[in-house]
Amino acid sequence: MSFSQFIAILIAHRKAALIAFGGTLALVIGLSLVWPKTYSSVAVVVVDQKPDPVSANPYSSMTTPGFMATQVEIFQSDRVALRVVRNLRLAESMQVRLEWAEATNSTGSIESWLAERLQKKLDVKPSRESNLINVTYKADTPKEAAFKANAFVQAYLDTNLDLRADPAKQYSSFFDMRAKQLREELEAAQAKLSAYQKEKGIIASDERLDIESARLSDLSTQLVQLQALTAESTSRKNQAARSTDQLQDVLNNTLISTLKADLSREEAKLKQATTVWGENHPSVIQTRASVAELKERLATEIRKVGSGVGVTNAINQSREADVKAALEAQRAKVLQLKEQRDQIGILQKDVENAQRAYDNVLARLSQSSLESENKLPNVAVLSPAVEPIKQSSPKMLLNSVGGFFLGLLLAMGTALVAEFKDRRIRSLQDLTKTLSLPVIGSLTPPGKKKTLLFRSRDSGPLLEQRMLRPLPSPGTE
Repeated sequence: MSFSQFIAILIAHRKAALIAFGGTLALVIGLSLVWPKTYSSVAVVVVDQKPDPVSANPYSSMTTPGFMATQVEIFQSDRVALRVVRNLRLAESMQVRLEWAEATNSTGSIESWLAERLQKKLDVKPSRESNLINVTYKADTPKEAAFKANAFVQAYLDTNLDLRADPAKQYSSFFDMRAKQLREELEAAQAKLSAYQKEKGIIASDERLDIESARLSDLSTQLVQLQALTAESTSRKNQAARSTDQLQDVLNNTLISTLKADLSREEAKLKQATTVWGENHPSVIQTRASVAELKERLATEIRKVGSGVGVTNAINQSREADVKAALEAQRAKVLQLKEQRDQIGILQKDVENAQRAYDNVLARLSQSSLESENKLPNVAVLSPAVEPIKQSSPKMLLNSVGGFFLGLLLAMGTALVAEFKDRRIRSLQDLTKTLSLPVIGSLTPPGKKKTLLFRSRDSGPLLEQRMLRPLPSPGTE
């Protein structure tokens, strides 16, 4: 279908098309006039995405990419809507209760029903690339739209605070209970440590161990020295058993040296006297007796020195045995002190661990208590909702433009439907297509001008054009 054919169809069915166009436009304008007016009030909320300074976590969920979408979901949640219902006491109205009973046959919760009705009129949209949230509420009156928009904003603020404080309160309760348990464990560990120290008589385990270790070291030194003395005295005793007069003590003894010198002089005197006076001379006999006495005294002194070496050796061995026994006892004591110190170290470690755990939980308890009492919101109202001056719907201009184009579509559709029901020849194209014959010329009734629908694009009459052109063969256009 060409454009000229379409225009011819519209002209032929212009009455039906005008009726369809006018009726549609009138219907749209009439409905816009009688349709209930709706008013929209907008409140703007700004959300701070900085980390909470009160929170222990410097990287809060406020910095996540989906934070603004989460805030929008909270705004549109049932919890906020139910809070609006409770804050405004909408369920207490008798008229509202009658509407709820009629709509639901008194089944379900009236608050949930009211919350669902409120949510249908609420529209929450975040601004692009900003922290602003636009809250729009639609109502039948400007006052109601502004009032309920602000009510939703206030309910959102309260819910936001609850969502931040409720987990902190739960954590605070948990940490409080845990702190009491850890305090009991700490007291039990301290009591166990004190009881062990009291039982063992330990005041300062490290100092006492140092003293006993020093004593053990002294005994070890003494034992080494005594072992050296014992070895030496044993060697001297053995030598004394073999040849006492060769002992160094004997050789170094002054009395023995004096006796030996006296003995030598007396022996020399005896030899001289014997040579001079003979064996039986009283002087010789007296000198011989003196020599025998000196020998006896010398032998006695040598035996004394030899026996003294044996006594010294016995004393050294006894002292060595005593020091060795004391050393073993001291070593056992030091080992016992080390075992006690290790046990005390374990008990002290238990006390330190219990103290550390108690301090950590106490710090978390203090932090969670502070967070649970935090009343500083991260959301602020940038501009509250005010009563709108103009209605938001129906929009007369927009509806009129829409009705105009809808009327045009219906008008064209009506003309096309009427034409398809009663198809007629409206132009030369329809005639040549229907008859499959060439058109030689066209006649215009007297007094009537030939319309452009029957003229060619050239300036000359159609008859002249057809006469000058060669005729097409039959069966073709």
